[in-house]
Order: sequence, then C-alpha cells, then structure tokens
Amino acid sequence: MKVLVIEDEKKVASFIKRGLEEEKFEVQTALDGEEGLSMALTNNYGLIILDWMLPKRDGINILKELRAQKHITPVLMLTAKNSVEDIVTGLETGSDDYLVKPFAFSELLARVRALIRRSEMDRGAELRFADLKIDPVTHKVWRNEEEIDLTAKEYGLLEYFMRNPNQVLTRNMIADHVWDYTFDSFTNIIDVYVNYLRKKIDKGAPSKLIHTVRGVGYILKEEN
Repeated sequence: MKVLVIEDEKKVASFIKRGLEEEKFEVQTALDGEEGLSMALTNNYGLIILDWMLPKRDGINILKELRAQKHITPVLMLTAKNSVEDIVTGLETGSDDYLVKPFAFSELLARVRALIRRSEMDRGAELRFADLKIDPVTHKVWRNEEEIDLTAKEYGLLEYFMRNPNQVLTRNMIADHVWDYTFDSFTNIIDVYVNYLRKKIDKGAPSKLIHTVRGVGYILKEEN
C-alpha cells in the first residue's frame, strides 16, 4: 500500500514515514502544500496523511482541490487544530478522519488501517431502503430516483445507517464505525452530521427515514 504524507515538520514526517515503512507500507513525503497536491494528483496512493497548516498551500485548500477533481483517495487530516469547528471544517471539506497532534503512533497506525479497510470495502452491490438507494462504488445517493449530493463523511454515515436499518445506533457505535473514535467528546460532531444528513435525505420527502431515539442515538426506519 502506497501512502503520501504531506507534512512540513521534517521530524514528524520522518517519524511517520519510518513507522509506516516498518509496517510494510510504501511511503512518500512532501514538505509543502504545492508539492503535496502535485504528488497527490499525479500518483496513485491508497491513503494520504495531510497536515492542515502547510507552506504555499494549506491542507484545506488541498482537500478542496482533490475532491473537486473527484479524487476519492482516503485522507487522514493530522493537525494541531482541535476545536469542534476545526474538526467539522476538516471533515466537511472531505477528510475521512481527523487526528489531533500530538499523537501516539499506535493510534495513527490504527486509523490508517481502518481507513484502508473501509476503502477496500467500498465496493459492492447497491444498497436500498424504502425509496433510498446508494452505490458503494461511486458513492452516489438517490431518493425517489433523485440524486442527492453528499460530502464524503455524510456518505459514510448514511452507508452505516443503510447497512444497519431498523436498528438503534448509539452515538458511540456511530463514532466507532464511521469515525473510529470512541470518546464521548466526539458525540456533538455526530449530532452535527446527522442533522446535515437528515436535511439532505428527508427534506421535502413524503416520509422521514432518519429518526432520533432520545437519550440513545439514531435509527433508519420508515414511519408507520
């Protein structure tokens, strides 16, 4: 598996590169945003580890460009920015996961492996529930045959609902399966994203599919 690390701190980039290479990954590094974007656009990587604060072009700008050009390579954003607003911005722009500095390499490695597993699983037959349909290969979504535009993280959340219909999914379950987080402080991010998804999936529809189970979590079900 080929991994691109876009990180301007040489010691951090070297630390990540050495650690991943010991785990049998092939790793290339870029020390500024312009070089990183160029490498990401011209090479085939299984994963990109991306710093936010970079010289020449920042990580958010790189993410926007990659997603605008339909690159679906999983991106793990690695940054010292740790506010809820920062995390939402990173995920909403198109990152698949978000790890705050300083970090333990064991956690970084677990996140990398989880993103790669999920990317490999993102191939298969269409999923349907009521009048909702998703394609795990193209990440396209339709309700009543009308296509709905979702961000990468909104899609990941919807796919988890679609693979577990009529089941109450707790916030911890969602955090663990969609973001690979298990700590309580992340639940407000989940609520934000469920609200984003609900507005896109249920707005204007004759029936609501995403329901809140008070004090527990959420469920994808048809209204009675």
